[in-house]
Amino acid sequence: MENIVARIGRWSAALSAIFGIAYILPQIAVAMGMIPSPWDQISLFVPSLFLASAFLVLMVSVCNYATQDRKVWGQIGASFAVVYAVLVSFVYFVELTVVIPKIIQGRGDEVALLLFDPGSFMQAVDGLGYGFMSLSALFAAQVFDGAGLIRWTRWALRAHGLLAPAILLSVRYPALIAIGILWIITFPASAILLYKVFSSPSMKIQQVIDET
Repeated sequence: MENIVARIGRWSAALSAIFGIAYILPQIAVAMGMIPSPWDQISLFVPSLFLASAFLVLMVSVCNYATQDRKVWGQIGASFAVVYAVLVSFVYFVELTVVIPKIIQGRGDEVALLLFDPGSFMQAVDGLGYGFMSLSALFAAQVFDGAGLIRWTRWALRAHGLLAPAILLSVRYPALIAIGILWIITFPASAILLYKVFSSPSMKIQQVIDET
């Protein structure tokens, strides 16, 4: 029977990649002015809301996949993923169920504090969440020790993790978005490589050995 950690890890990695790309594509379209308001925000918030849960499950899978001497790194990564998921899920759920409906009804002034605008309170919460996502990936990278696919996975997670300062500071210094935008490369790469790791027969066998 297939190892349950490998199965959950593979599916959560696949969903993370899918939801990540489902966010990236409309983000490009929004940047080009191709999606009108409020559909521009809806097209970004919906996949991002699902991504939060998928990534959290992925990091829990990485934690359980780790060998005993590296499990602490996975636990730290999963803990930061929890913070990320809570923060951004709050933002997107509130925007989709409260703020955007009010705007459509022409009552946006009632939720002015909750508007997702540059430099706004909600954008700051969102930025903090994605900072924790990057930190989660940075610590999770320490779980992987090896050559080939494992090395590529470790470096992809590290690259994603190193974006944390730019993502966090971009709320105050928008110019740093030029660095943080590399998220559209590092995140899908990390998710796809993790999918390959959890799909690898040799990795599944190693996981069983580590648990015995």
